[in-house]
Amino acid sequence: MENDELFTGAGDLRRGVTRLARRLRLERPGEGESLLQLTVLALLRSRGPMTPGELAAAERIQPQSLTRTLTALEAAGLVVRRPDPRDGRRSLLTITEDGLQAIRHDVRQRDAWLAAAMAALLSPVERKLLRLAAELMERLAEADITALHHPLDRTTTVRRTAPALPATGAGRPDDGRLGQEGSSRQP
Repeated sequence: MENDELFTGAGDLRRGVTRLARRLRLERPGEGESLLQLTVLALLRSRGPMTPGELAAAERIQPQSLTRTLTALEAAGLVVRRPDPRDGRRSLLTITEDGLQAIRHDVRQRDAWLAAAMAALLSPVERKLLRLAAELMERLAEADITALHHPLDRTTTVRRTAPALPATGAGRPDDGRLGQEGSSRQP
C-alpha cells in the first residue's frame, strides 16, 4: 500500500514537473543561449569554477558532449578557462559577468509568467507550499540515490547519499511556515 502511494505520488510529481518545465520552455525568449549552455552557466554560477569533466558528471553526460557547448560559451565571453591551480594539466571554467547577465536575461520572462500565474491561480498558503515543494525538488534533483527496482512488485532498495531531512527546521512542513501570515519568507 505504502509503495503504491509512493509510486503514484512520484508519477504525479513527474507529470506536474514535466508539464511545468515544458510550459516554461515556451516562455523563453526567442534569442539567446541553448538550454545546455544555460545549464552549464547555472552550474558554474551555483557551484563555482568547475572542470569540464565535473560539468559533464553533474549533467550525467560524456565530456565530449560538452566540447561544442564550452567552445561556444568561451567564444561568446560567457565563461573563461584557466589552468587548475591544483593540477596544471586540467582547466577550470568560471562564469563571467556577461554569463551571469545571460542567465538573468533568459529567466526574466519565464519568472514573470510564473509569478503572474501563481498570483492569479494560487492562494497565499498554496504559494508558500509551492516554495517548500521547490526546495524539496531541488534536494531531490541533487540527490545521488541508487535504486534497484523489482519489475513485478515495484519494491525498491535505496542507498541514500543525500543528507537526511532534519527533524525540524527550515524546509520541514512542521516548522510553522505554512499557514502563518507572519512568516519571514515571502509567498
